[in-house]
Amino acid sequence: MKKVTINSVASHAGVSKKTVSRVLNNEPNVSASTREKVLNTFKELNYSPSPIARGLAQNRSFIIGCIYDNPSKSYITRVQTGALAACQENNYNLLIHPCELRGEALIENIQQLFQTSRPDGIVLTPPFSDFAEVVEFLKSKNIPYARVASATLKDDSITVRSNDEQGAFEITQHLIELGHKQIAFIKGHPDHSATAQRFKGYLRALAQNNIEFKDELVEEGNFSYHSGVDSARSILDLSPRPTAVFASNDYMAAAVLKLASQRKLNVPDDISIAGFDNAPIARHIWPGLTTIAQPVEEMTKQAVTQLISHISQPQEEPYQLTLEAELITRESTAKIN
Repeated sequence: MKKVTINSVASHAGVSKKTVSRVLNNEPNVSASTREKVLNTFKELNYSPSPIARGLAQNRSFIIGCIYDNPSKSYITRVQTGALAACQENNYNLLIHPCELRGEALIENIQQLFQTSRPDGIVLTPPFSDFAEVVEFLKSKNIPYARVASATLKDDSITVRSNDEQGAFEITQHLIELGHKQIAFIKGHPDHSATAQRFKGYLRALAQNNIEFKDELVEEGNFSYHSGVDSARSILDLSPRPTAVFASNDYMAAAVLKLASQRKLNVPDDISIAGFDNAPIARHIWPGLTTIAQPVEEMTKQAVTQLISHISQPQEEPYQLTLEAELITRESTAKIN
């Protein structure tokens, strides 16, 4: 079969080669009817653009890089799902690249990524979203970037986040409305801005309900299951024992639930447990975890979509969006017994 080229598509659709290129790269200045005609021609001719040819023609790699350092595998999977969806819709490829935030060669690692793969832009996930050293490096090299779930670093860049502080407030308020006043809290990793935001929401709910904050009810975790086990042990050893525990993510909450069960405590009759993120584990364990659904996939998809758009047509005003988190109540929380 004769190879279908961009010239074949242009001829068949009755448009210029430049118009086909604009549609292919999702660029503006193409009418809706023309865009639809070209897209239909792609399908009719079974046209599949060559990434190498596109890259050479436009001096691009059509690759978006995504760096991460996160102990939660499900979080990274959700990030990848959202980023892939955006890349596929825009004929881009995605490169997932692990980095260590505290590693001595962090910037060198990122430099090597650009030297070997030449991504057109990069999406920063927590904790890199709020790490000034990485952001300054990207700026110094004029590398387009977008940030997901940033909260502390003020920066005029593409930023898509969720309202973690409000989500933590709502889940703490939910526990208070169930009659709980002794509510323990497990923090997340100190390098993640979400940790401070979720703790802030917890404190706000206590203050608004005139409940005294007690430092002994707060444990330091790092978003990992194992840190949840250690924190749960300290919390459940308290006397009197708290009637509820709010962990900064679902994996730490699941660890609390397991340890409580091992100690013959009934959840939620003896102790209520809540998490954050609505990770798969929140739905798969019993009792199901009350949690906050954070739109991780949508945040990442929006960030990557806007990044690709900015690469094609640089925007003067930065795209910044805050998505709402949603309280999901399940069987792990109940009125105080």
